[in-house]
Order: sequence, then structure tokens, then C-alpha cells
Amino acid sequence: MAAMRAWIGLGANLGDAAGTLARAVDAIDALPSTRVVRVSSLYRSAPVDAQGPDFVNAAAEIETALSPSALLARLLAIEAAEGRLRPYRNAPRTLDLDLLLASDADGPLRIDTPSLALPHPRMHLRAFVLAPLAELDAQLAVPGHGRVADLLAACAVQRIERIGAMPRRMPAAAPR
Repeated sequence: MAAMRAWIGLGANLGDAAGTLARAVDAIDALPSTRVVRVSSLYRSAPVDAQGPDFVNAAAEIETALSPSALLARLLAIEAAEGRLRPYRNAPRTLDLDLLLASDADGPLRIDTPSLALPHPRMHLRAFVLAPLAELDAQLAVPGHGRVADLLAACAVQRIERIGAMPRRMPAAAPR
């Protein structure tokens, strides 16, 4: 099935953020030809370059046969289904799903188009992305920047705390 492995950053700072992230993981797992491999714990962090309540963040590692652009389109649809609005840049949000990294049989993907940049252009500067990723794989490399563990150490001044496990996800419905 899997033509690509990808890492997705999840965040929310409006409503039941933890519940929203759990639903988003279920929605990602339900995408065509896609399987969630691992999900990090939940982390609380202060907004970066934004105002509003603290964020709840996590990361998911997936395998998928979707192309990076098709995966991004599906992630945006999941955000919209959870009520994501974009009234202004960095507005508080019910759900934020960022395609952070992807790799295929040839190695890490590098994409730079108007709609998609891989690796995510600011991920190496943000503890709220790096801490959940480090939990999944501290040795994971961010192309052009280095290992997640080293990048996280460089963000030590950013406030982030592990707040617990992802809420229990609902089992998939039995086939009819």
C-alpha cells in the first residue's frame, strides 16, 4: 500500500482541542490507502507569532499511497470539517494539520510549490512541532536542518509541556 511515509503536525487552540486532535487522527487513518503508524502524546504550548489560548499539539506518522498534494488536500478537508476558519494569518483555530515531512523509497521528498513546501519551512524552529516528532523518532532528519533531537535542543527556550496521551481513539466501524 504505502508509497510514502509522512509526518503530520496536529494542533488546536479552540474548543475541545484534545478531542478534536483524536478525531483528526481517526479521519487521517480513514483516508484512502492510508494508515496511521504512530501518534505522539499531547503537548501544550504557547502560540507562536499569534495570540489566543495555548495550543494542544501532537504528531502522527503515517503510511500512504496518496501523493503529497493529494494528502495535503485531504488534510485541508479534515480541517474544514472540524470548522477551521482562516479569518487572518495565525488566527486561533479549531484544527491545524501540517504536512511536515514525507519520504518515499528514494528518500526524503523536497517540494517547493505555491501550495506545498516539504519539509515544512518553519518546523525546525518550533518546539511544538519538534517535541512530538522527537517522541516518535528523535533521530528523524529534517532535510537541510539536521536531526529532530538537535533541533529541539535549540528551541529549549520555547515553553512546551507534555500533557498526556492522545485520547482513546474510537475503533473503526465493522464492515457492513
